Parts: sequence; structure tokens; C-alpha cells
Amino acid sequence: QVQLVESGGGLVQPGGSLRLSCAVSGFSLDSYAIGWLRQAPGKDREGVSCISRGGTFYADSVKGRFTISRDNAKNMVFLEMNSLKPEDTAVYYCTAKAGVSVEAMCLARLTRDWGQGIQVTVSS
Repeated sequence: QVQLVESGGGLVQPGGSLRLSCAVSGFSLDSYAIGWLRQAPGKDREGVSCISRGGTFYADSVKGRFTISRDNAKNMVFLEMNSLKPEDTAVYYCTAKAGVSVEAMCLARLTRDWGQGIQVTVSS
């Protein structure tokens, strides 16, 4: 059974940093694309960053500020978020699917399994 559990969210001031973690179980991390998607109030869910053996993808809005990484041995995926802005405020979801590109996951939201989501609030 696939499980994805996010942690690390919270309240941070503009310009601050947070590190989101996604603990995965039930599948081999190396054979899946893993992504972080987010949803702000009143907006559609959007791809933030995705990673697979084939590479990484970042939305234009987060390039240079966010870094996605994974630790296959620990079955963990991370999203390091720096220089946070109020517009980064959203619920962030960890998601996974085998056999898709990072572009398909992040741009077309082609995915299957989801975590429960975690709130990130950027506010002074």
C-alpha cells in the first residue's frame, strides 16, 4: 500500500525558509516520479517541483528559491524552500506515480497517489 506523509510545514516570515519532508512507503522510490504540488485558497492545484531518475522540474515561480531532493535509502523526498514569499502560501502535497516524466507530473498533474497535505503560510 502506497503511503505518503508530509511534514515540516508551518508559519514563516517573508524571506524565511522551510524544509518540507515526504516519507514514502509501499513502493521503491527510485522507480517513481515524486512531486510537490500546492493549492492556494481559490486556486487550482499547481506543480511546484518534481523529481525522477530522469531529472527535476521546477515551476518558474520557484526556480532559484526551491530545491527538491530525495534519499532513496531512507525513502524520503525533500523540498527546501528559501526566500519565501506570501504568494507561496498554500497547502503543499507530496504525490507519486510510476512511469511518468517530471513534466507530466508537474505541468499536467498526471499523478496517482497523494499525501494528506501540509499547510505553509508565509506572513509577517
